[in-house]
Amino acid sequence: MCAITQRVLYLRLPVIVNRVGEMLAEDEHISTIEAIRRVYSSAMYKQLEQESTKRWHEGPVSLYQAI
Repeated sequence: MCAITQRVLYLRLPVIVNRVGEMLAEDEHISTIEAIRRVYSSAMYKQLEQESTKRWHEGPVSLYQAI
């Protein structure tokens, strides 16, 4: 299994952000693009992009609730 380094995390982030963005778009009745913009500008994303926080271990529902 591959260790999660900061470099590997950046490869995983778009997949995570896309899923959280889809959930946000559905709940808020906004476009997926707008939802993804909100995710990327959220405090949750700032934590998510730091490998040391280990937020990437959390599932999309937990991350969505943190926005």
